[in-house]
Amino acid sequence: MGKTTTLRVTPTQRKSLEALVAQPSASAGHVRRARVVLMAADGVSGVEISTRLSLSVPQVSRIRKRFETGKVDGLADRPKAGRGNNVPEETVRQVVATVMSPPPAGYSHWSTRQLAGRIGLGKTAIHDILRANDLKPHLQRTFKVSKDPRFTEKVRDVVGLYLNPPENAVVVSLDEKTQVQALDRTQPMLPLRPGQVERRTHDYKRNGVVDLYAALEVATGKVVGRCKDSHTGQDFLSFLKAVERTFRRGELHVILDNSSTHKTPDVQEWLGAHPRVVFHFTPTSASWLNQVEGFFSILTRRSLRRASFPSRVALRRHIEAFLKNWNDNPTPFVWTKSSRRIVRDHRRMLARISRAEH
Repeated sequence: MGKTTTLRVTPTQRKSLEALVAQPSASAGHVRRARVVLMAADGVSGVEISTRLSLSVPQVSRIRKRFETGKVDGLADRPKAGRGNNVPEETVRQVVATVMSPPPAGYSHWSTRQLAGRIGLGKTAIHDILRANDLKPHLQRTFKVSKDPRFTEKVRDVVGLYLNPPENAVVVSLDEKTQVQALDRTQPMLPLRPGQVERRTHDYKRNGVVDLYAALEVATGKVVGRCKDSHTGQDFLSFLKAVERTFRRGELHVILDNSSTHKTPDVQEWLGAHPRVVFHFTPTSASWLNQVEGFFSILTRRSLRRASFPSRVALRRHIEAFLKNWNDNPTPFVWTKSSRRIVRDHRRMLARISRAEH
């Protein structure tokens, strides 16, 4: 049996290969080639590699040669013949330029069928070109960039509370989830069964709304919550007093947004009489900076969206039961992004929208 030659891989190349293997979005073939190189670098024979990875010995040999010639980049997937890859480069550039230009009158975006008709290619070729250039005209995402003149100052203040809270103090993230609807389906829901998902009618009856006030203790993940029938400054102040009574010791730092109900004269007067309670406002149009929004998202997805409520009372009891179960095993959110990165990304986004064509 011939002697196995260990493949030479530098520490930097090994790190790149290991990151590729751990990447969920990488193609199976790309990951398999990276595994071959890593195993060959560890001195595993070609026969053993072929057995472990269900490859032939010649395939293992070819992968080794690809790495020796092209290093880590040489392991990337190569274009396959017969899948639109023989389209002239000039035509590819034309497809890319067209899909990023305004669509035909009356349409909101380009489709592969429209592009195929405009360029004179098949839909499959158009699809392959769009995929190769990471262009997805069928998708859209929303965004909102804060234009708060004190954005940097507020971000540093709030993120500082998350990453380095004051000693012997309590930090809570507070907000309201307004207009939670008590929706009742017009017919009983059909439960989950083997081979059949849960089913519900598409139409519903509205039985009123409630407003949920919630304060998330950042350190523990516990939530103080109250359901109310309205959303006024007095409702907010009543809940704020309840939060203050819950956390009686030390300073109480409250992170909240810029709602007008948070700044009424009654609230300001109460804050003056309770100096241990300190407000920290998030920037305008930056509710994502308030951690309690993450709790509201979980509440919507896990509790409210698929339920049915014959009355506001039933909705209140449902929310209260969720809060109790949450607090029995609370999950704090771990903030990881620094204020410096947030401010940097915000400035880049402002620069992009200032250059955007309309």
